[in-house]
Amino acid sequence: MTIGKKNTWFPAKKNGWGWGKPHAWQGWVVLAVYFLSIALVSVMHDPKVVLMRWGAWVAVLTSLLILVYIVKGDPPSWKWKRIKKKRLFK
Repeated sequence: MTIGKKNTWFPAKKNGWGWGKPHAWQGWVVLAVYFLSIALVSVMHDPKVVLMRWGAWVAVLTSLLILVYIVKGDPPSWKWKRIKKKRLFK
């Protein structure tokens, strides 16, 4: 680990605002735990029956995920780059 460089799990997106795919194994573990938690909540609280309770749990889990993104990710900033497209005909 180099001194002075922040160990980030989630890099900022190269185009747009927000975070991209994780580039550390810890980030992938966080995403896997998040998706498994959403699946578990969906099994425990059927959204067809108790939508408000399910929505509250999903909101709490998503807030925790965003908190981890803020703490362990690059600061998000708006970036806009022109996307080069291949032309079929010149």
